[in-house]
Amino acid sequence: MTEIVPVSGPELVTYADELAALLVETVENGSSVGFLAPLDRGTAAEWWRARAASVEAGRLQAWIARDGERIAGTIGLVRAPLPNARHRAEVTKLMVRPSARGRGLGRELLAAAERTAADDGVTLLVLDTESGSPAERLYRAAGWTECGSVPDYAAGPDGVLKPTTFYYKSVGRVADAPLG
Repeated sequence: MTEIVPVSGPELVTYADELAALLVETVENGSSVGFLAPLDRGTAAEWWRARAASVEAGRLQAWIARDGERIAGTIGLVRAPLPNARHRAEVTKLMVRPSARGRGLGRELLAAAERTAADDGVTLLVLDTESGSPAERLYRAAGWTECGSVPDYAAGPDGVLKPTTFYYKSVGRVADAPLG
């Protein structure tokens, strides 16, 4: 059984090596998550450790999906930092181990982030993904709306520039009162 749990900053540090293995495997499998192949596991672990301060400060929320003793997936939610954007957040680093794909884990991770965002008063979520990637099917099936594509936006793990598609989803209740 897979369990999805939020992680604190110190827990993120504790799980950094396991999350690094997931990140390296994801990049090696061709997923565009911001890194080029080959990705060194030590570099990946340090990247995760560096996120701990943002988690503790409340700028980033992170979840892991545990499948027995192993981390099978993760997702992040980055809060918009500006006063006029407190109603929105960005979904980041949705990753599922290739061996765990096709069982709904990505959708469960996405739903956990969406629920938490709505519970925290966030009403708009945004994300981006490589155009034409399998992730697009997931986002569309989960009710996300495509809002555009930018050519040559980011390099895939192979270093080749590829287009990126942006999505949004309204969650929670849109407040009638101004942000304050």
